[in-house]
Amino acid sequence: MRSNENNKPGCGEKIQNHHGKLLVPDHPVIPFIIGDGIGKDIWKATKPVLDTAVALAYQNQRHLHWLEVSLDKDKLDFNKAHLLKEAIKSFREYSVGLKGPLATPVGEGFRSLNVRLRHELDLYVCMRPITYIPGSPSPVCHPERVDMVIFRENTEDIYTGIEFEVDTKENQALLSWLRSNYPDQYNKIRFPHSSGIGIKPISREGSQRLIRAAINYALKHQRKRLMLVHKGNIMKFTEGAFAKWGYDLAETEFAAQVFTQRQYEEIKMASGEENAEKYQYNALNEGKIIVNDVITDAAFEQTLTRPEFFDIIATSNLNGDFLSDALAAQVGGLGISPGVNINLEENIAIFEATHGTAPSIAGKDIANPCSLILSGVMLLEHIGWEEAAELVRQAITAVLQDKLVTLDFYRLLEKATLVSTTGFGQAVIKKMHNCFNETNTIEA
Repeated sequence: MRSNENNKPGCGEKIQNHHGKLLVPDHPVIPFIIGDGIGKDIWKATKPVLDTAVALAYQNQRHLHWLEVSLDKDKLDFNKAHLLKEAIKSFREYSVGLKGPLATPVGEGFRSLNVRLRHELDLYVCMRPITYIPGSPSPVCHPERVDMVIFRENTEDIYTGIEFEVDTKENQALLSWLRSNYPDQYNKIRFPHSSGIGIKPISREGSQRLIRAAINYALKHQRKRLMLVHKGNIMKFTEGAFAKWGYDLAETEFAAQVFTQRQYEEIKMASGEENAEKYQYNALNEGKIIVNDVITDAAFEQTLTRPEFFDIIATSNLNGDFLSDALAAQVGGLGISPGVNINLEENIAIFEATHGTAPSIAGKDIANPCSLILSGVMLLEHIGWEEAAELVRQAITAVLQDKLVTLDFYRLLEKATLVSTTGFGQAVIKKMHNCFNETNTIEA
């Protein structure tokens, strides 16, 4: 690892984690991973934007002290175990971090480094806000109606990586055990002798800690609805259990703060639909969160046709993977979609670009840096530096409304001006200076 000085002599200071609360110094050390593919391109645009926002917002009294963590694919070929251990140590030690995309082989090779980081640090919440920024291209008529936050479980389901490759001893042993002990289950496998087998664990503890995080977020940010998305009509004891455990948690730990669809149905059965509607209406007026559930495939349709009905979404790993990308498409795509992986118990958060490494355009200075920049904005908000975060957000909106865009957006917008990755970052910096000067002039 190596540190980068940031307009300040000496070293930065660690963010302290005191009884679950972050104590942030004026010069915090922030570990970062550049990443693979376009990682270098988008980092070159992102770092100056975040540094400038902090310098402007706090008149050079605060600075981010960046600490590079090496975890790119090429270096891993030589010293994978050591570098991964060092990365985990850094993020645990400094509590927050920022990372670019990391490459993962498909079908063979090493397991995803993203997954390893999330498992080792128990970053069980993957939170992705999906909000339209005016000026972004969109395939839907009313992208401004999209304002959702997805809470995706980050350590269970398919992320456990429990698989048995076809034609291996392990695969054959598992199938033999199923055939001998659970023949009904074995007979459900259409072609057992040519099937790879995967196991999908979803636990009560894992589900409820995610849903607890989603409800607490909804309460803190005055959101009105929480939707539990699942495929419980088919997978009743995993996905169906996820929804059941969500209702159980909401009705016990948050009894005074929520009203659930399950309670609605119970009232409806006992005293009629009109009475159930009255209870729900009163709950909304009292500021309670309405907790509902929806089958996964219906959620894909409904988030397109009536996105305003969705607010906070909590879901299992694979559903969240699909749904978050599909929703991102409504507001401009993954190039402008930020995210964070969080361990709330240890208060560790790694903010990251949500897209892939895009090796075909790496080094060409044409990638959209917004995903990483906006993830940096989330990081600034996380450490309580809202003024700097808002400065970046306003500047990005202004640049997009001016139609100064990278190639991905240029192809979708009429009368737009094409800029490079670094050119977009420079345009954002210029807008921040303008916004800062205008605000100071008005106040003066």
